[in-house]
Amino acid sequence: MTNHAELVCATAFSFLEGASHAGELVERAQALGLAALGVADRNTVAGVVRAHEAARKIGMRLLVGARLAFVDGTPEVVVYPTDRAAWGRLTTLLTLGKRRAKKGECVLTRADFATYAGGMVGIVVSPAAAPVLGELREMLGGRAWLAARRAHAGDDARQLAQLADLARAVRLPLVATHDVLYHHPDRRPLADVMACIRLGTTIEKAGLALAPHGERHLKSAAETARLFRAYPAAVAASLEIAAAVGFSLDQLAYEYPDEPVPPGRTPDEHLAVLTWEGAAARYPEGVPERVRATIARELAMITKLSYARYFLTVHDIVRFAREQGILCQGRGSAANSAVCFALGITAVDPTEIDLLFERFVSAERREPPDIDVDFEHERREEVIQ
Repeated sequence: MTNHAELVCATAFSFLEGASHAGELVERAQALGLAALGVADRNTVAGVVRAHEAARKIGMRLLVGARLAFVDGTPEVVVYPTDRAAWGRLTTLLTLGKRRAKKGECVLTRADFATYAGGMVGIVVSPAAAPVLGELREMLGGRAWLAARRAHAGDDARQLAQLADLARAVRLPLVATHDVLYHHPDRRPLADVMACIRLGTTIEKAGLALAPHGERHLKSAAETARLFRAYPAAVAASLEIAAAVGFSLDQLAYEYPDEPVPPGRTPDEHLAVLTWEGAAARYPEGVPERVRATIARELAMITKLSYARYFLTVHDIVRFAREQGILCQGRGSAANSAVCFALGITAVDPTEIDLLFERFVSAERREPPDIDVDFEHERREEVIQ
């Protein structure tokens, strides 16, 4: 039996466009037996995390990307990174566009896309002239398709035939899609209401501004094959695209920013040097053996979990505040750390209490530590700046 992957699908994070939550779309895609689902919201990847969590829970294959809308007449393109590096380029591109615009908007151009398109596959989803389509194909290294969608109008056959002719002319194969805005037909009324809010009108006055049908929902592979029976290669192309995308959010991990350290030292080595120097200052008559053992154990755990740069950052902030005469004090679970005491971040002497470092940092939780530091409120802004 022919299968299909829906690769042009918006969630509610396409604000006032998508009328279904990410989890609803994922669950419906699995219920329909789709081979995969691609989530691509307009100029954002905000919806992919919830979609990923839902897909992982039920074992649904998910592609994560974005629908890029441009300000210079370039047609909209749904892109999916094929690897970790391409994901980095996509998020860099979106950050670039959002920094140029006011909140909630994104300013991207074709030239921007040319710079960051490496490693992505793309589906052109809005009409464009042949030369522009050719440019986009080159930017994507040939891994580009042209979206074919039924308009559910009387001239569907003619429109699809014209699109197929264009696809052949520009060497962009067709891929069948339903340009999904909601997971189930029952969600169409909400999509209409959202469209009215977006357009600043009412249901009574919207008229032809609303979608002429309620077909922008997920469909089974069998229904897709029926609707595109004259273009079976376009249905199969969705599986080809899904197979080309090897990236998953599971490949991401927390990466703390680089913290400057002296030449020839690693962050772990530098943290150890600062910690033992601090311990020597805290205990001028000699570091007690129990404290020495505790510090060694904590440093080993920090190294194992790659948290040294975080501790160095907090130490640097506290050091700056103290040099400027700004009152500050670490608190909370960080008080269970002998390393924090030695660095001057906290003031709880390990010789006075029994520390429980695992309350602060645990290998089982795999969560970055949280060191709370209070600064005197009159001068807090100096530290922030």
